[in-house]
Amino acid sequence: MSRSVRDEGPDRLYTLTGGRSKPDSDAFDLVTLVVSECAPAPGMQSEHVAILDMCRAPTAVVEIAAELRLPVGIATILLSDLLHAGRITVRHPTFGEAGADPSQRRSVDASTLEKVLVGLRNL
Repeated sequence: MSRSVRDEGPDRLYTLTGGRSKPDSDAFDLVTLVVSECAPAPGMQSEHVAILDMCRAPTAVVEIAAELRLPVGIATILLSDLLHAGRITVRHPTFGEAGADPSQRRSVDASTLEKVLVGLRNL
């Protein structure tokens, strides 16, 4: 898995996903946090094993894709497989005061993300 995606032929990516081009779930975006719920089982696909190993602590989808050196779309298909098998759970980032009641926390809204993006572009 140390080769670049550019070195990968489309055949390998096709094989990794079983020919699928979209995940079975819309539970994932770039910052969705993924957590392993179990250890890898013998005979699992090597990419699934790598995902379960790296997600012992919450890990963002974009970090998983980067570590596996796979396009994010391919990584989300693999993650979708693990989610449907019950081997991972997903959490979407929330914001609020530390120690606050979790029910009072909210997801980041699009306007906040747009402001951050504009600020980063102005740097």
